[in-house]
Amino acid sequence: MKSVHPIKRWLRHAWSHPRHVSGLFPPDSLKHIEHAIAQSERHHAGEIRVVIESGLPTYAIFKGLSPRRRAMHLFGHFNIWDTEHNNGVLIYLLLADHDVEIVADRGIHRQVGEAGWQQICQHMEGMFRSGQFESGVLYGIQAIGEQLAKHFPPEAISRNELSNRVLIL
Repeated sequence: MKSVHPIKRWLRHAWSHPRHVSGLFPPDSLKHIEHAIAQSERHHAGEIRVVIESGLPTYAIFKGLSPRRRAMHLFGHFNIWDTEHNNGVLIYLLLADHDVEIVADRGIHRQVGEAGWQQICQHMEGMFRSGQFESGVLYGIQAIGEQLAKHFPPEAISRNELSNRVLIL
């Protein structure tokens, strides 16, 4: 994240409201994303979770909380790290900062590495810049799903350890 004066960043986040999320991700888009997660998880033993946040609270901005640190906090808060095979993956969108973060549990992170996740994030951010919000998230799910399928094939007994519902904060 580029260094931005805290007051400028606060203004951007103050004007960002959860209603803006529904403008970019209407109910049908959220259903498509949830369906894509469910379909992806049929092809691997991993878990994908999507969290979209319009903006950070004031205290977080003045503490200098980065989107990466926020994503890591949410990864723990929503127990994405607590999958049986350590293969949970969070896609976190912070709309006010125009940022995408992927946080992966150690089992899958060892296989893909930081460069692999950054490549997916950058592609998603490029799609978002051209206004393709739903398609950008669907691309991320597909790309992450391919990595999970390569390293964590589906199990005989399929179970869904994390909800596929998109969380909007």
